[in-house]
Amino acid sequence: MLVIGSAPASNLPEGFDERFSVLTVNGSQAIAKQWGIRKPHATFLQFNQIEGTNDNAIAVRRVLDGEETGLLHVIRWPFEEQRLRDGLAAFNYRYDELRLVDQYQRMALREAVMGKRHSELDNARKFSNGITAVLYALHSEAQAVVISGINPKSSGHAYNDLGLQRLHGDMDLSILLELHARGVGLFTADPEVATSIGLPLWPGHIRASRHSGR
Repeated sequence: MLVIGSAPASNLPEGFDERFSVLTVNGSQAIAKQWGIRKPHATFLQFNQIEGTNDNAIAVRRVLDGEETGLLHVIRWPFEEQRLRDGLAAFNYRYDELRLVDQYQRMALREAVMGKRHSELDNARKFSNGITAVLYALHSEAQAVVISGINPKSSGHAYNDLGLQRLHGDMDLSILLELHARGVGLFTADPEVATSIGLPLWPGHIRASRHSGR
C-alpha cells in the first residue's frame, strides 16, 4: 500500500504500478493526481476540512473540489451524517462508500496494531490523520506499506504555501520509530525522511524473508 501525506516533499515510489493500493490524507490527493492517480482507493479526511473557515481547510476543499475517492473515512465528525454528506456535496467531492471514524475507533485501531492502549488526553498525545492511514494500512495486512509525503519533522503542506507547523510531529515520529523497531514492513519513498528519522527507503520491491526457503 502507498500512503500519501501532504508534506512539501514527496516521491512516487520506485516500481509503482497497479499492484499498489493508494491511501490519501486530506489534500494529498492533489499529489496523487500529479502522479496520474485519479481516484485513490481510500481517503482519510479530518472533520474540520468539511466546514472549517481557516486557510488550510479552504485549501483542502479547493484541491478536492470535483475529485473522487473509493472509501472515504471522515475522522471525528461531530454532527449528523446527513450534514456531512451535504458538506461534501458542497465542494463536489464524491466517494463510493463513507465511514465515520470516531476517537474510540482510532484508539482501537492503534491498539490493534501497536498492541497497547493509548488515550488522547491532550494535544501532545494525539497523532495525525496520516498516522491513522498508516495504522489502517498495516491493520489491513498489506505486504508492505510505503509512505510518501509523511515527514514528522517538516512544516507546511504540498497543496498550499501557508507553511503551517505540524501539530503532532513528536507523537507521529514516536509511532513511526516504534513501528520500524518492531520490524513491520514500513518504508518511505522520501530519501530525506529515510535520512532524518531512519525509516528504510523503499527498495522498489518486497524483499524475500531470510526464512522464506524453510
